[in-house]
Amino acid sequence: MIKKTLYIIRHGQTDLNKQGIIQGRGIDADLNNTGRKQGAAFFDAYNAVPFDKIYVSSLKRTQQTIQKFIDLGIPFVKLSGLDELAWGIHEGQPSTSENRAVFLKIMRDWLDGRLDKKFEGGESPNEVLQRQKEALEIIMSHPEEKNILICMHGRAMRLFLCLLTGVELTKMENFPHQNVILYKVVFDGDHFEIVVFNNSDHLKNIVTDL
Repeated sequence: MIKKTLYIIRHGQTDLNKQGIIQGRGIDADLNNTGRKQGAAFFDAYNAVPFDKIYVSSLKRTQQTIQKFIDLGIPFVKLSGLDELAWGIHEGQPSTSENRAVFLKIMRDWLDGRLDKKFEGGESPNEVLQRQKEALEIIMSHPEEKNILICMHGRAMRLFLCLLTGVELTKMENFPHQNVILYKVVFDGDHFEIVVFNNSDHLKNIVTDL
């Protein structure tokens, strides 16, 4: 029987996060200084966990967040299925009253069950779910890996937690997040259970840059 514990975190802060600029699958931004501090704080809190494997998205901000674990020699794999949802034509755009209204509308569509809706050049929640299912199949195909560290992205994380727990995607907002928060999820051989929810204790001493 396969049993696993998944430590799922969001990547650290980037300058685009800080500036409120829309950042999706199509923008491969680096962490800023605060993001590096957040990753270091997570490492300090969890480096004693005997991780067997690390999974990150194909975007460098996820690998940068957990690089200290990789430096310990823990093997890691990049899975594009863990990438952030693509926001299409809105990626790289500053937050304005106009695009906030557009985002509010598509969020309402998604929460009302219209999960194939997407921006031009972007992805729908259903499309992200399909690639996440493929990524999860890869992660679960290694029964010898008991403790797994996964670093991914905010909206994608919400969808991934829905997938793991069997919650409808319309409930994605039930999973809040900020940079480098932790969801710890246990698989008992039959189902996934969240045992640590949106935990940020390891970040409490971080001094963010102004």
